[in-house]
Amino acid sequence: GDLVFTTDSFVVTPLEFPGGDIGVLAVAGTVNDLAVMGAVPVALSLGLIIEEGLPLDTLKRIVSSVSSTARTAGVKIVTGDTKVIERRAGDGLFINTAGVGRRRPDVKLDAARISPGDAIMVNGRLAEHGLTIMSVRNGIQFESDLRSDGRPLNHLIGRVLDRGADVRFIRDATRGGLAGVLADISEQRGLSIQIEEERLPISPTARHAAEMLGLDPISVANEGIAVFVVAADDAATALAAMRGLPEGRDAAVVGRVTDSRPPLVELNTRAG
Repeated sequence: GDLVFTTDSFVVTPLEFPGGDIGVLAVAGTVNDLAVMGAVPVALSLGLIIEEGLPLDTLKRIVSSVSSTARTAGVKIVTGDTKVIERRAGDGLFINTAGVGRRRPDVKLDAARISPGDAIMVNGRLAEHGLTIMSVRNGIQFESDLRSDGRPLNHLIGRVLDRGADVRFIRDATRGGLAGVLADISEQRGLSIQIEEERLPISPTARHAAEMLGLDPISVANEGIAVFVVAADDAATALAAMRGLPEGRDAAVVGRVTDSRPPLVELNTRAG
């Protein structure tokens, strides 16, 4: 009854980018899926589908990233498979993972527990992974280089839960970004969420990149960012726990849940 299981597949162009590669994403993404369900990750599988023509040195670097990211997360790669296919789209490599973890005792993460007054928190700067990938694809250079935030979050999530904060819900803000997670919560719970623009941890470089690409940073994918819904009285405890680790040093309380009708996710801009 305490086992948690997940699976995911990873495709990204380019395979390597500032701050990471597809190997980092595969391990961190699966570990994070387990962690946001309140589980301690234990073991992963690794399936590689390789196109003909992928340079062996590229494969070695990516497998090395898989190994180092697994060590950082404290999980083992316990089984795997390799297939080689004819050259098709030229993407080079696809990775499938599955992960098993054990649910932490006495942790109850469930959107049904979210209530008006709860605090909305994130553990770091938004949009940097998605903007890094799109900037590289478009050949755009910035004075301060953007880097992917792909990283395991299981230690940070475990630290917050171990501090005793009443965490209602956690979700990693991957596809759809912060906005996508909050829209799902609002729709599922029938509650409104108000976000304060001035509290959002977005770097000037990310804002500039988003403007150049015509994107809204809160809708851009992240790989090392989770959205936490925490009881208001425990927000300070959770924030202090996050900021005690490198992956949480830019953590912030960005908004709150309300009972206003109709249920909407609203951004309170700097102009009010």
